[in-house]
Amino acid sequence: MGLESFRLDDRVALVTGGNRGLGLVMATALAEAGADVAVLSRRPEEADKAATGIAEATGRRALGIGADVTQTEDVNRAVATVLERFGRLDILINNAGVNIRKPIEEFDEQSWDTVQATNLKAPYLFARAVGPHMKAQGYGRVINVGSMLGITALPDRSAYASSKAAVIQLTKVLALEWAGHGITVNALCPGPFATDLNIPVLENPETNKYFLDRLPIGRWGNPDELGGAAIFLASDASSFMTGSTLVIDGGWTAQ
Repeated sequence: MGLESFRLDDRVALVTGGNRGLGLVMATALAEAGADVAVLSRRPEEADKAATGIAEATGRRALGIGADVTQTEDVNRAVATVLERFGRLDILINNAGVNIRKPIEEFDEQSWDTVQATNLKAPYLFARAVGPHMKAQGYGRVINVGSMLGITALPDRSAYASSKAAVIQLTKVLALEWAGHGITVNALCPGPFATDLNIPVLENPETNKYFLDRLPIGRWGNPDELGGAAIFLASDASSFMTGSTLVIDGGWTAQ
């Protein structure tokens, strides 16, 4: 096996929220490993721009799709578009996410619902949409992007942390349901990475210091450092791994 088990030649991947941040890093990494990639964003022009960049950088086929990951019709259409364009769908990365930070007594219902819909409902909708196709082909790799905050906690993250904890449990249930169909389902849980989502924390000297003081490695993660983990979980290198949680957090949860 060796390094060949990490190759993704002839595989097709769909990455939600693949137009920027960790989603773009993972989509690009899969393409570099040989996969054709569809990236999904709520804004079609951003999805197209990301797909063009991936194709130019890797030489692989890349498709941009505009869709709202919280809407059943959009999810079903996105999956159908990938199947129509590429003829198959082997890898799903449920990456789209949002974080709203508020104390619980200030957390309005609309904000709560927004976080839960994007972080938890969307992976459910996509899993339900791709499951029949992956079962029919007898192969699939599903990667649900959780968070270290699905394992530990921080103040003001009640909606985010609860949604990511639920994603880990959803991952385990799907792994058991699909284990006999050649489909693996794992959760990839990043810690503090320097992405757009974390700009409010990075730009606040007090909160930035709070994070750095709790990172044994002593720094924030570089988004590019997540690409290898995505390739591993998407490839045959992880063929005996399902229902697991892979945490990449600079040592935060080791303490």
